[in-house]
Amino acid sequence: MGKSNAELIRRANNEVMTEGRLNVLDQFFANDYVVHAGDKDYKGHGFIRRFVKQLHSAMPDLRVVDVEILCETPDKVTWQRTLTGKHMAALKGIPASGKKVTWQEMFVTRFDGDKIAEEWMVSNLAGQLMLKLPRK
Repeated sequence: MGKSNAELIRRANNEVMTEGRLNVLDQFFANDYVVHAGDKDYKGHGFIRRFVKQLHSAMPDLRVVDVEILCETPDKVTWQRTLTGKHMAALKGIPASGKKVTWQEMFVTRFDGDKIAEEWMVSNLAGQLMLKLPRK
């Protein structure tokens, strides 16, 4: 019996996000993967590589501290993750604060077979980074 989709999400978070292992993307994500974030769509393994590298550059100690599965159907999983890291370099134009940042992201993930094919995502990272900036 294969692993559940929830288990695959947990493994992908550990290996890709926490450990930064980009050589395992094809084990978890379909080649035509797409994530919808706000009004933008981001596609493919290249996007995932850039995203993970960008986060790890800004927060070298980045880690996923929790993955909570909210609902699971045969081809979709709704879930939330909590991440943390010390903001040591600029990220998306927000200067480094040198402070620990903790934030949440919500996902609806659609699977095609045993691969993540499409996701809808909401994150509060930008807001949490802004809160850490010095007040003038």
